[in-house]
Amino acid sequence: MFQMKKLLIAGALALASVVAVAGCGGNQAATSSGSGASGEKVLKVGSSIDFAPFEFQDEGQAEYQGFDMDLIRAIGKEMGYKVEVSNIGFDGLIPALEAKTVNVLISGMTINDERKQKVTFSAPYYESGLTMVVREDEQNIKKFEDLKGKKVAVQMGTTSAKEVKKLEGVEVKELNTPADCFMELKSGGVDAVVNDRPVNDYFIQKSGQTGVKALPERLTSEDYGIAVAKDDKELAEKIDAALKKLKDSGEYDKIYAKWFGDKK
Repeated sequence: MFQMKKLLIAGALALASVVAVAGCGGNQAATSSGSGASGEKVLKVGSSIDFAPFEFQDEGQAEYQGFDMDLIRAIGKEMGYKVEVSNIGFDGLIPALEAKTVNVLISGMTINDERKQKVTFSAPYYESGLTMVVREDEQNIKKFEDLKGKKVAVQMGTTSAKEVKKLEGVEVKELNTPADCFMELKSGGVDAVVNDRPVNDYFIQKSGQTGVKALPERLTSEDYGIAVAKDDKELAEKIDAALKKLKDSGEYDKIYAKWFGDKK
């Protein structure tokens, strides 16, 4: 994940739940579901369900929620596919795609050259960037350059971890989920959290958390994309076509507004 793959109004801690790989593999993007009607086309989607507001599971809810979940279901509907989502740890997403356990990945995944060597991305569907959150009474950290000599929590396997490690004199603490990172900040174990901007904003604004603040400076800017197998250009084109239709019809804007407010 680059610049924001994972906090709830009533359950930020619940997002640190154990992830499990579900679903069975297939050799094509459109497969016949073993449990569905004959010939039913299934889009097997992998996502790390710990990255609110993009993907998460609220307490008491069986269905996965979030911007990515609404978007991929809308894309699947536009394509005429049934969408089945498997919850997979972020580090395991691309290996699962390569092993054909899933056909598609959507998980706040940043499009970058390293990942392009292993997967084919759709057109960008969200512009993000890395920002930081500090405690509300913090006066010495105002910009990323102020992190020298400080401890910073990041989610392991993400672009947040990769980029913060480039900063001089920063002690990086890699944790499993964004929820773990914010807990560490609140407890005083670190001086700041660096994560994707929408995750940070959602945590503060939607979860009702107090005692922390997000700083406006961005460390990076990045685009999120939907990933398919490296050689599956046909599926990538179908996803792009469906995404374009959703944008043209205004449906994309409705989904966006649900999670982030009206686009500015």
